[in-house]
Amino acid sequence: MSVGDEPDGELIGRVFLARVIEPGDEVAGRWVREYGVREVVRRLRGGGVPLPGVSDKRWAGLLGRAAAAEPGRDLAVARDAGVRFVGPGDAEWPGQLDDLGDARPLGLWVRGKPSLRMWALRSVAVVGARACTEYGAHMAATLAADLAERGWVVVSGGAYGVDGAAHRGALGAGGATVAVLACGVDRPYPRGHTQLISRIAEQGLVIGELPPGDHPTPSRFVLRNRVIAALTRGTVVVEAAHRSGSLVTARAAQRLGRHTMGVPGPATSGLSAGVHELLRGEAVLVTDAAEVVELVGDMGELAPDRRGPVLPRDLLDAAARRVLAALPGRRAAMPDEIARGALTTRDDAIARLYELRSLGYVERHGDGWKLTRQAMISAGGGGRGC
Repeated sequence: MSVGDEPDGELIGRVFLARVIEPGDEVAGRWVREYGVREVVRRLRGGGVPLPGVSDKRWAGLLGRAAAAEPGRDLAVARDAGVRFVGPGDAEWPGQLDDLGDARPLGLWVRGKPSLRMWALRSVAVVGARACTEYGAHMAATLAADLAERGWVVVSGGAYGVDGAAHRGALGAGGATVAVLACGVDRPYPRGHTQLISRIAEQGLVIGELPPGDHPTPSRFVLRNRVIAALTRGTVVVEAAHRSGSLVTARAAQRLGRHTMGVPGPATSGLSAGVHELLRGEAVLVTDAAEVVELVGDMGELAPDRRGPVLPRDLLDAAARRVLAALPGRRAAMPDEIARGALTTRDDAIARLYELRSLGYVERHGDGWKLTRQAMISAGGGGRGC
């Protein structure tokens, strides 16, 4: 179903419907499922009775759009802009979009050379606030770059803030990225990202449901987010206030059974409040690409264990550590007192004390034993109280 194909009834019909029907319209999606593309097109062109589930007023509005639709012209404009139309059943169609049911896109306009289906198989969405902080931009760019270096495709919405940082991070790492737009892919939005979106189209893919030249609206941004969620294996929200559109993407991902992740921020930051709300629910906290891949990747792609630095005292066996912990912080103690604190015998405590002395942790003070300065410093670094 690429633009270069001979336009058959199914292709031209879906291009026609993409001009008439708004993205995510589940009533129209049900029409297509129950009656087929050709019959829906015939009815909208005035060749049959109105389709069920809409008011007379809305039906009249759809007929008005249908009268002005020129699918042949849309295909020609797309071809001139290097854009192809991909629909369900096409070899390039990502099957995971079918999880949207009747809200599935009628088709996608695709700008860029790679196969959308192949790229979507190993993709992660990185989304967040438009007015993000320096921390949010840094985390988005770093996550995206590291994901790209691990062979993952980074998907986002092409917007200012976190979206733009994620796209730039992936591009900067020489990786793959996809921008999902809420307007015609031949007319980048926001205008300030024209250069970025053009670069994405050269190195990756720019996709959208709206036909060439169509403009974005607030509702189209919201509905675009369901495509981001369905297309990818999981969604990472970097920064988001309580009413952020990126939370719409995360919740759509949850409904679709995709992994939902959040990058924590300062508890005092309003731009992290929405992320923290997600994390209190079913979202998983992530801090780097390894933790993301552990969730969305194949079995065995585990993040490394997170632990603090290994201190010399960590290398002691458990019995020696108990004896060391039983010594008071500021005075000498007798072997009987130390043995009681370590829950061992006097002879065992003395044997361990000599072992600890050879390692520089304790010293003799007459018949008693005391921690050395080295042991005091080590205990402070390890979090041991005196």
